[in-house]
Amino acid sequence: MKFFTISLAAASLGLTIAAPAKLEERATGVQGFDISHYQATVNFQAAYNSGARFVIIKATEGTTYIDPSFSSHYTGATNAGLIRGGYHFARPDSSSGSSQATFFLAHGGGWSGDGKTLPGMLDIEYNPSGATCYGLSQSAMVSWVQAFVDTYHTKTGRYPMIYSTNDWWSTCTGNSAAFHTTCPLVLARYASSPGTIPGGWPYQTIWQNAASYTYGGDSDFFNGDLAGLKKLATG
Repeated sequence: MKFFTISLAAASLGLTIAAPAKLEERATGVQGFDISHYQATVNFQAAYNSGARFVIIKATEGTTYIDPSFSSHYTGATNAGLIRGGYHFARPDSSSGSSQATFFLAHGGGWSGDGKTLPGMLDIEYNPSGATCYGLSQSAMVSWVQAFVDTYHTKTGRYPMIYSTNDWWSTCTGNSAAFHTTCPLVLARYASSPGTIPGGWPYQTIWQNAASYTYGGDSDFFNGDLAGLKKLATG
């Protein structure tokens, strides 16, 4: 999600999580999108009017970067009536998963049961500026993600969503199934279907299906109906 935009700029439940009882792979569902400061102008109201019902907004990266557009984007999304949440771009080579989760929570990544806030999302994927797996072994990467997940869950009572691709997850975690019963999967694949689901997850909760969306950012689909999306937000 973010690897693509950063690269372009540079040369980007316990079973307690909410999900519909039965989900299926499909190109339909509830439209949403994700954005960062690379989308300086976003017409949130037009997106809502066209059928979008959620947006995931970049909040932080590592333990030093706060997205300068997060606050304005979050306010705009709220005012338009969109369900919204923040995401954190992981930098596993710079600091621990726990410290990055703490930083994320302090700068927009929190969750509340207000019915309009998604649990935070960990964006973990290709390194935009170095080794694909950030110099970590597969077991070390799984431990890094576990530390992030545990910290987020301890402090919010919710498990974060995890964003990745099948290729990166398989390569860098050894296709770990450690999170498939707790963290909703946000799967990136720019194609006509979600394709192979990694890590033991039975389905993707959200599918990022395209690198562009009419009203800004990347196109996403929640794999279910609006009631299911609202359940994901409320916990």
